[in-house]
Amino acid sequence: MAKIEEITELLVNEINSFEKSIEQLEKVSDKLHAAKVSIDIRELKALLNIHQREIKAVLNSQERTYNRFENLLENAKVYPNWAVIVFIIFVILCFGSLFYSLSR
Repeated sequence: MAKIEEITELLVNEINSFEKSIEQLEKVSDKLHAAKVSIDIRELKALLNIHQREIKAVLNSQERTYNRFENLLENAKVYPNWAVIVFIIFVILCFGSLFYSLSR
């Protein structure tokens, strides 16, 4: 009987300590739920601003390059002026000689 009483007393002590532990966990849980966590994003904003400036610089560089190539393509000539003039004179002379030979 003494052993049963001893075991019962140990069980009661364990249950009491378990209940106390549960109460402590509930208190800690309530504190955690009540606590508000704030995130400091100042450093992230600074990094994002730096990255945004870098992207703008790259876009400006690409736009200048695009405009330069566009101007080069607009001003590009397939044939030089002297070649076009020589070709036109040659065509006129050919037609002139053809009409001259047909009119004789």
